[in-house]
Amino acid sequence: MNAMLILLVSIVVLVLGYILYGGWLAKQWGVKADRITPAHEYEDGKDYVPAPPYVVLGHHFSSIAGAGPIIGPIQAAIFGWVPVLLWVLIGGIFFGAMHDFGALFASIRHKGQTLATVIQENVDGMAKRLFCIFAYLTLILVVAAFASIVASTFAVSPVPADAAKAATVEMTNLANTRTAMISVLFIVVAIIFGFATRGRRIRPIFNVGSAIIIIVLVVTAGFMFPVIELDNTMWMVLIGIYILLASVAPVWILLQPRDYLSSYLLYGMIALALVGIVGSGITGASTDLSIPAFTGFVADAGTSKVAASGFLFPALFITIACGAISGFHSLVASGTTSKQLDREIEAQPIAYGGMLLECLVAVISLCAVAFVFSGYMDGSYTSPTQVFAAGISQMLGLIPGLAGTTDIAYALLVLAVSVFCLTSLDTATRLARYMFQELFTPQGVEMGDLTGWRKVMTNPWVATVITVVLGVGLGLTGYQLVWPLFGAANQLLAALGLLAVCAWLGNAGRNNKMFYVPMAFMLVVTLTSLAMTLYGKCVALAGGALDAATILQLLIALLLIVLAIVLAVKGLRTIFGKKGEPPAGGAGGATGDAAGPKTADRPSRMPTWASRS
Repeated sequence: MNAMLILLVSIVVLVLGYILYGGWLAKQWGVKADRITPAHEYEDGKDYVPAPPYVVLGHHFSSIAGAGPIIGPIQAAIFGWVPVLLWVLIGGIFFGAMHDFGALFASIRHKGQTLATVIQENVDGMAKRLFCIFAYLTLILVVAAFASIVASTFAVSPVPADAAKAATVEMTNLANTRTAMISVLFIVVAIIFGFATRGRRIRPIFNVGSAIIIIVLVVTAGFMFPVIELDNTMWMVLIGIYILLASVAPVWILLQPRDYLSSYLLYGMIALALVGIVGSGITGASTDLSIPAFTGFVADAGTSKVAASGFLFPALFITIACGAISGFHSLVASGTTSKQLDREIEAQPIAYGGMLLECLVAVISLCAVAFVFSGYMDGSYTSPTQVFAAGISQMLGLIPGLAGTTDIAYALLVLAVSVFCLTSLDTATRLARYMFQELFTPQGVEMGDLTGWRKVMTNPWVATVITVVLGVGLGLTGYQLVWPLFGAANQLLAALGLLAVCAWLGNAGRNNKMFYVPMAFMLVVTLTSLAMTLYGKCVALAGGALDAATILQLLIALLLIVLAIVLAVKGLRTIFGKKGEPPAGGAGGATGDAAGPKTADRPSRMPTWASRS
């Protein structure tokens, strides 16, 4: 395998996919440049706040990426680099990017509401409630897992008496305190930045320049003064408090400026990786990597602690989620991104383009694991993050003049992964709050008009407190019990997202046939994976394995299968059944010709610090 060649070919393919297929989708669906977006029409200074495309892209990309495009391809590399690369490119262009674009576009045409509302108005109320419950439980798992991951990258551990082990622990503790300090500074600076520049019309070039300067200063300060030393439990509590406040606060205070600032750190990570891969390719160090092209249809993790295992189908398509297609993305697109979009035409670069950018991260991760493949397979690395950071930093170290940058690059790459997780964490909490609120909001009733217990349950603080307590509590007590099912649950969410958009486009009289194959494929992948899990757990129970994890996973797998079948039947009846009058959400539908005022009819009210000049 030639890492540089793989990278360059992938970039060309992704760019062509964006121009050709992404552009074709926009035309087929009727995306309009002059149609007013929910961010302007329902602007409230809290959730609905319009922002320029580069700001919204920063939020969207930071939120959807998480650690997924790094973990998935690295774990799946045990099948060989060819199947991983093919699924990332084909899945990304024709499945994932279309899924994200469709979810954002459908949300825009439904007042910036989540996919639950799209399902309610285009399938039925029962399907909406089932989707809300499923999406909420999935998001609780995301909050639990990402809170634990972030806390583990911040926490310090007791130093053992053994001198050899003590040195390793002290080095890890130093790296963690630096990461924690930088992350805390990012939050503080973002809040100050949001307040100081709100309402001011600042030129984009100054926004970008100031963002880069702030990042450099924050990272430097965090590295030089790592003074925050807390254990894992304390960090979990503090993270819980942070996501509680962050998910209730108006987006312009923290979410927009923090994600915008941190996105440049993530772009920097990509640039660093590109330099490493291309540079090591030019020197010849990464032109003949030992990773096999294809290892077979069945993979055994062996001694590696971070590799996937099992049958290629469905394991490959469940393991690589965020790098190809991920249901979580549809919740981000329809939950927060749609409420910030300034112009409808920006949906393609932000959603479709953002997903292809994530595909690029997945290709970079594949190159990283290929470079350290022998160490990956013999268990020398204990996490995909270590594999990613080691592979890229070692490539950089082989470039003439950069031999001494390996340690610094390694630390920066680990920091970037942590930032990915933290941005996804507070976004997931806000999304879970939306789902919780929608679950208790009847069809045809505005949330502000609710009374009694429904009004209490839909209160933002109540919904968020419940979410944080459940998520952080699960993270403290052991989300690992149900984590093995997360991949299947996430991909089931992707199938349901495709189904929801497909149903709406059909009702609106627009071409939706491009959804048929991806939707069917993801349903088959998910049901196959869940059926295999169900069979394995039944065998384990028959053999006397009566532990809580086995029983819980069996019950959840069975629940997900039933849920998938019920929602699939309802959705397919809507898609292929008799068409009636277009539902409320499709009024004017995807045509955009008769559904509300156009952007040109009213001035842009963009009160954020990132206003257009």
